[in-house]
Amino acid sequence: MKKTWIISFLLIPLFVFAQTSERSLNQCNWTFKKSINTKWMKASVPGTVHTDLLANKIIPDPFYADNEKQLQWIEKSDWEYQCTFNISKQELTQDHIELQFKGLDTYANVYLNDSLILITDNMFRTWNIDIKKIARIGKNQLRVCFQSAVNKGKEEAKKLSYTLPGDEKVFTRKAQYQYGWDWGPRLVTCGIWKDVQLKYWNDARIKTVQNKIIELNDSVALINFICEIESDTNANAYFDITRSASSDLKDQRTIKVPLKKGIHKYELEYIIKNPNRWWPHGMGQQYIYNIFISLSFNRKILDIHHSALGLRTIELVNGKDSIGTSFYFKVNGKTLFIKGANYIPQDNFIPKVKTENYFTIIQNAVDANMNMLRVWGGGIYENDEFYRQCDLNGILVWQDFMFACAMYPGDKHFMNNVAAEAAEQVERLRNHPSIALWCGNNEVDEGWKNWGWQKQYKYSKKDSSEIAMNNTIIFDYLLKDIVNIHDGDRAYWPSSPSIGWGHKESLLNGDSHYWGVWWGMEPFENYNTRVGRFVSEYGFQGMPNLNTLIKVGLFPKRNKKDIVYEDKYASDIYPHIIDSTVLNAHQKHPTGFQTISTYMARDYKIPQHRIEHYTYVSQLLQADGMRTAIEAHRRNKPHCMGTLYWQLNDCWPVTSWSTIDHNNILKAAHYQVKRSYKDVILSIVEKNDSIYIYAISDLPNKIEKAELGISLYNFEGNALWSNFNAIQIEGNSSAIIFSIDKNMIKTFDLNEIYLKSELFILDGSVGTANDIHYFVKPKELKLKQPNYTITEGTCKQDHSEALQCFTIKTDVLIKNAMISIDGIDLNLNDNFSDILPNEPKSYYLPKNIKIKNLKKKIKIVSLIDTL
Repeated sequence: MKKTWIISFLLIPLFVFAQTSERSLNQCNWTFKKSINTKWMKASVPGTVHTDLLANKIIPDPFYADNEKQLQWIEKSDWEYQCTFNISKQELTQDHIELQFKGLDTYANVYLNDSLILITDNMFRTWNIDIKKIARIGKNQLRVCFQSAVNKGKEEAKKLSYTLPGDEKVFTRKAQYQYGWDWGPRLVTCGIWKDVQLKYWNDARIKTVQNKIIELNDSVALINFICEIESDTNANAYFDITRSASSDLKDQRTIKVPLKKGIHKYELEYIIKNPNRWWPHGMGQQYIYNIFISLSFNRKILDIHHSALGLRTIELVNGKDSIGTSFYFKVNGKTLFIKGANYIPQDNFIPKVKTENYFTIIQNAVDANMNMLRVWGGGIYENDEFYRQCDLNGILVWQDFMFACAMYPGDKHFMNNVAAEAAEQVERLRNHPSIALWCGNNEVDEGWKNWGWQKQYKYSKKDSSEIAMNNTIIFDYLLKDIVNIHDGDRAYWPSSPSIGWGHKESLLNGDSHYWGVWWGMEPFENYNTRVGRFVSEYGFQGMPNLNTLIKVGLFPKRNKKDIVYEDKYASDIYPHIIDSTVLNAHQKHPTGFQTISTYMARDYKIPQHRIEHYTYVSQLLQADGMRTAIEAHRRNKPHCMGTLYWQLNDCWPVTSWSTIDHNNILKAAHYQVKRSYKDVILSIVEKNDSIYIYAISDLPNKIEKAELGISLYNFEGNALWSNFNAIQIEGNSSAIIFSIDKNMIKTFDLNEIYLKSELFILDGSVGTANDIHYFVKPKELKLKQPNYTITEGTCKQDHSEALQCFTIKTDVLIKNAMISIDGIDLNLNDNFSDILPNEPKSYYLPKNIKIKNLKKKIKIVSLIDTL
């Protein structure tokens, strides 16, 4: 983890402890049962019915083999949870005792001491109910009765005279991906998926605080803290604003305010002199100020609010220009090129995702040189820890509202439900400096205009008009107004993409999802010419790592045909892949393996006999597609100013577009992303009769002193031609810095040579950059069996602590060396890249991992092994 500046808090001058407090009910011996049954079983909160059934050994692992299809009965059933908790006499003297459910999935009736106190219908909302009049001293019984979301959704669907795209899920405000996607299983769950607690308060409390930056420059930051206060009385109160680690009493401000009974907002002005700004990753440090606001009267501290304040401005520049309509971001007045990915929930059962998982996934993004993640609209508004890690690491967040690939109803209750959900989530997330953009939905507008729904569902003109109007109201007005009211300084984008990929205008205006590759079966080379202004989706599938598949039953017994496709099987491995129960169950795209094999045959020799090799080559293929797309996007700046590939991660073990599999093992594509997203890269392109070398820099300043070395080698490492030039590279630029006449290489066998370009940056601003270019497809390379040596030791990477490492030296090219260590799941500093002859390459193990007899446990698979 790189250094992040957090100004730590030491002391607040309080009079007494705050009168507002809370108590968790997560551990109050929860039990659950199917509603029609009588036997209660142990439950976990937070949790889901699926994970509780698994823990009680009622069902098998939903992710194992094809168990998913055996568990569909769960979604059609109703379930009940209960617990008993005690309330003391002293607790009951509090003015307010509030029961809070931070998340109920989804349709639930809540009973306290057999009294119905709450009816819920939205997974994304927090539910609060004052129970002071119902609670009693001693034991209190809490019961939560969940109704099947699938059944409820179908009931709502019957109320319409037409069918909405998306079927029953569109009527239910819950995570849409639970109903299945082309990368995820259908496991529609329910349960108490977030914390449950009792909250006590007297006299008054702080409901929300908005950090609003009024002025920000090098000398001063002027902030308005807009405090929403709920008060039982009219009284003079005091707000104390304390900035942590501040020895200057002038920074600790006390403001007297006449409170009014009810819920009202109060603006508190605060100044920070010589402020430190928060910057995205790659642009500077992430300074976070800890601000504490306390509310008191009659020398009693009633409530304390903590806010992590990052001082920065952010702007989406979206206006007409000579090309069409721009789409790029400025932070603190500086333009940046966005490099990132689309993020989905890390598991189908969200409570399984722990704090360390958020730390790891964001660190993976940082290590891959990203500066933005898009939280996709078919999942969830993420856990607070996700956004905290983004704040600390400078990862900007494109935040979708939770709507995706469907059309939604427009009745009054649904609209009000959405409005309450959106207002709560905007209020919850708006103070995070990482939030860059609010987006209404994923591909709703695209689907309505381009996917043939009107014809498919045989809508009348009246039906079409009504459906379109309902969704226009939601995404062009309702959500936009909520953002303007609760977070008016950030941009709102109604729908992503703005224009469908089948239209040429999509490459000229706003953001684009380019799916000509994969869905359109277009070649990877089309990425070079189909470049949008901001490409917020594109991608290609690659299989997960073999150990990930093994853990879900790929090799149940060593004598099963799923282990190795030996010579007795047909020459084409593809039919046997779709015959594999496990592989087929963990591939959700209807033509996924067929599409992978079609693309693979274009560039590679399809491995004939071993599934291990097919998995490996599928990952190389995915990496090739990612590299082609990313480098095309970066070469074409400022026409293109952002690239967010689909997708970063998985919610279960599956063959998908992710670059990190569900077991948190990096695929070949993720290692390639890490290389392609470096601040400074070289990119070699063949066009007509020339070979062009581009230098692409995301650094803000000009590189004054650099040397470009270009050499042509054969696979034994013999230099056939070389050239060296002193160059300069402009800041935030993409430009051709050298070109070669292709006639120069025609005297050589193109099947056994490569061109290496290397940039030596002499002013010390960044390290070297390089690119290796082959002149034929991988299947045409004349590779040779390498002789290599491995030495092990300890190394330092980027001036950090010493790590266990090993170095490989080879006599001939090793193409796409996949390095594994005795079947252990771990991620190296690099993998799946070429090891060039006579150029030793070092690999680092992760921190705190030491392996005895490391050299003997290293296994190398390269492209020649698959032939």
